Amino acid sequence: MSTIDLEESGRSMIVGYARVSSTGQDHATQIDRLKAAGAEKVYSEKQSGLDRERPALDECLRFVREGDVLLVTKLDRLARSASHLHQIVEGLSEKGVGFRVLDDATLDTTTRTGKLVFGILASIAEFETDLRKERQLEGIAKAKAEGRTGGRPAMITPEVKAVMTQMKADGVSVRQIAAQVGFSKSAVQKVLDAAKGGA
Repeated sequence: MSTIDLEESGRSMIVGYARVSSTGQDHATQIDRLKAAGAEKVYSEKQSGLDRERPALDECLRFVREGDVLLVTKLDRLARSASHLHQIVEGLSEKGVGFRVLDDATLDTTTRTGKLVFGILASIAEFETDLRKERQLEGIAKAKAEGRTGGRPAMITPEVKAVMTQMKADGVSVRQIAAQVGFSKSAVQKVLDAAKGGA
């Protein structure tokens, strides 16, 4: 049965998602395992685990509908972090879509135990976010203190650079970073460009 037939039939289906890093070799294996577990449609892509842009994942999450189950081989194939995982699973739950992980039977939102496990993961995600915010605030306070000593502008220390790059990774704009750490926008941009070039 084709994908169009499946959509028109209105019946639920298992949808797989596979991701392999640019250096990974298990792409075909993931797809074979997902199909063997009942996936009738599989979305796949080659992306780093840290990449924010994942076109196939976005398309997969748009495709699934109420009654479907999203299936992956391992958690790290799907999410960048606990908070990212929680965000995805919450979106699936709102659509009435289940979620299962082949390599961990406890991670299955179609069961009561699985829902409990994901509730715990949600708490961990919130904890991660709070810790990151606290580290950023501490870094900002340190950057401001170092940026205002003496008559000459302070050098941007490695710690301050780390704060800047982390804030940028978290989606904070250059203007906001500059305002928070007490350095000019051009100085912040220079640090971020250097960090990108060295990555």
